[in-house]
Amino acid sequence: MQDQTELRRKALKALEKKAAYGDDFELKNYQVTSEHMSNYDSLEEIDDETKQTLLNVGVIPSGKERSGTLIMTDNSISHSSLSEDSVELTSTRKARDKYKWFDDYFWKLVPVDKDKYTAKSYLENADGYFIRAPANTKTSMPVQTCLMLGSKNISQTVHNIVIVEENAQLDIITGCATKKGVEKAIHLGISEMYIKKGATLNFTMIHNWSEQIDVRPRTVVHVEEGGTFINNYISLKPVKSIQTYPTVKLEGKGAFARLNTVAVAHPGSELDLGSKVLFNSPETKAELISRTITTGGKVIARGEMIGNAINSKGHLECHGLVLNDEGVQRAIPILEANVQDIELSHEAAVGKIAKEQVEYLMARGLTEEQAVGMIIRGFLDVGIKGLPPELEADINDTIKKIGESSI
Repeated sequence: MQDQTELRRKALKALEKKAAYGDDFELKNYQVTSEHMSNYDSLEEIDDETKQTLLNVGVIPSGKERSGTLIMTDNSISHSSLSEDSVELTSTRKARDKYKWFDDYFWKLVPVDKDKYTAKSYLENADGYFIRAPANTKTSMPVQTCLMLGSKNISQTVHNIVIVEENAQLDIITGCATKKGVEKAIHLGISEMYIKKGATLNFTMIHNWSEQIDVRPRTVVHVEEGGTFINNYISLKPVKSIQTYPTVKLEGKGAFARLNTVAVAHPGSELDLGSKVLFNSPETKAELISRTITTGGKVIARGEMIGNAINSKGHLECHGLVLNDEGVQRAIPILEANVQDIELSHEAAVGKIAKEQVEYLMARGLTEEQAVGMIIRGFLDVGIKGLPPELEADINDTIKKIGESSI
């Protein structure tokens, strides 16, 4: 059992501790809870406007072709349901009440005093989703979750825990969104993920916030022997700021991780994105792939690999496009080898769309707008699969608008 008194002391001390990266802001300017909540006993009760919000982040409102659905609005769970029993889905608080062993996973990967955002989440006893795939099981369909901001000036604190037990396979699609009319709020999301021996987690996150939202996720993933973690992160819509730097610890022989990032910084947006992998066991492998575009905002694309074990291999790839003279792209790759027998590489490039590429496609019958759109679509394609058709259509529409504005 953790010493909760000691954790609370650490969190209180860290309430004013600034994060290592990203703009700092005052948490006291935001409320913690909202007065009005939407609770859905059935997914059929969700209003049409909210259904569209869910669809735009890959969450199917009907729950069809999903093994479970959990929706969190502001700081409360507003819906939770399961359609198959090969997975467990509930709130973090309920899981903690249910299992004596829960404290073995509770605030074990993310330090409560990492910065003011983790401290705030701990002190508010943040709720969130708890997802567990029992050993030797495989979900036939993804679990879907949505973390939604539904009220103005809210500080949404979230604490998610995912456990994929030995030889299990789990797919998760999680969407983060803002209801119409919510101009200003912050999202603080803590996620701790455990991938046991021989297990696989495919995790896709889609961000679709509004223009005055600040977002501060804090994620650590622990991967055991032979485990696999695939992470897809998509953020294509305007947002005030996002600062995220998930860390993956490859703690067992042969563990593998691949993290894909696809993001667009619109005018007024500041995206400080990155990921970090620690190769702590032999024969581990990882790939970090980043594709970012600025149409006038600022992008900082970080990638870090730290090699601590022999026969490990890692590749880091950061590519950025600048489609507006007001935009900024900065790539910061970091490779560190602490043993002799290790192979780490990186490739980083930022710049504009090559005029020759556009002219080549136009010579084959495409308009300039079509040519630019095709180049952007190809640039952002990192092999993310399984997205709902509605989200695919929304992504294509966003890409089209980006292409039109860049000509």
